[in-house]
Amino acid sequence: MTQFQPSVRFLLALWIIPLILISGCRHTPPKTVNDLCAVFDEKPRWYKKARKSQKKWGTPVHVQMAIMRQESGFRFDARPARKKILGFIPGRRKSSAYGFAQVKNDTWDWYRRSTGNRGADRDNFADAIDFIGWYTNLSQRKLGISKWDAKNQYLAYHEGHGGYQRKTWRAKPWLMQVANKVEATARRYSAQLKACGRK
Repeated sequence: MTQFQPSVRFLLALWIIPLILISGCRHTPPKTVNDLCAVFDEKPRWYKKARKSQKKWGTPVHVQMAIMRQESGFRFDARPARKKILGFIPGRRKSSAYGFAQVKNDTWDWYRRSTGNRGADRDNFADAIDFIGWYTNLSQRKLGISKWDAKNQYLAYHEGHGGYQRKTWRAKPWLMQVANKVEATARRYSAQLKACGRK
């Protein structure tokens, strides 16, 4: 019996290690983030989930993906940087934002209650892209922002609906630059999707 146990452990290790490696690769960000066709070639499941979100909420794939790229660089475990105490000691994070879509705890809870998607996770691409579709749909309904308007959709996404209505972004020139960057990324993504036959 004692001679058999190590071989069982060895066989289990041979079975488990590849699963861990495969799962780790699944969560790595795309090799290139500048070409949306290349992103979807590498992550075909992402295209299916982004299209599903577009059909459900009406926000184009290229707008959703441009927002996600800006928020997390397509990293599933992205978080805001920690504040530095005395310039070098890691302190608390600036907010509870987490995951592909960089959603704060309270906003994520709101999304889960509103959609009934109680098991949704911020580090799951399908849930995160659905959140972006849901939120941009709300921005269109509440604020009248076109779902094709990546710049203003991003401003409402970043500042929240109340902040957008109060025009808090006007006092943040850096945020306007970021919103312009999101708009440029969305335009490029749209052209790329047309060129590679995806819509």
